[in-house]
Amino acid sequence: MNTHLNQTATESDLDRIARRRVGARMGWYAHALVFLAVNTALMGLSLASGRHWAIYPALGWGLGLLMHGVGVWIALGGGGLQARLVAQERERLTRQRQGL
Repeated sequence: MNTHLNQTATESDLDRIARRRVGARMGWYAHALVFLAVNTALMGLSLASGRHWAIYPALGWGLGLLMHGVGVWIALGGGGLQARLVAQERERLTRQRQGL
C-alpha cells in the first residue's frame, strides 16, 4: 500500500499509514528544533571567539535538514500539529480507498 491504496484497505491499515506519515513529519520537526538549538549555540561560541566558523556546520547540517524536509514534506505533503495531521491523513486515505 504505497501511494495508491486499493479498495480493500481496512480502517486499521489507514490508521497505521496515517500514523507512519505523521511520525515522519514529527521527526522532521524534532530535527529542525535540534538544528536551531545546536547551531544557535555554535553561533554564540563562534561570535565569542571573534571568528565566523559556525557557518560551516550550519550549512552542512542545513543541507541535511533540507533533504530530510524534501523527503517528508514534498513526498507526503502538508504540515501542522500531530493530531490534525493524523486526521487529515485518515481523511485522505479514506477518500483514496473509496476512489474519490
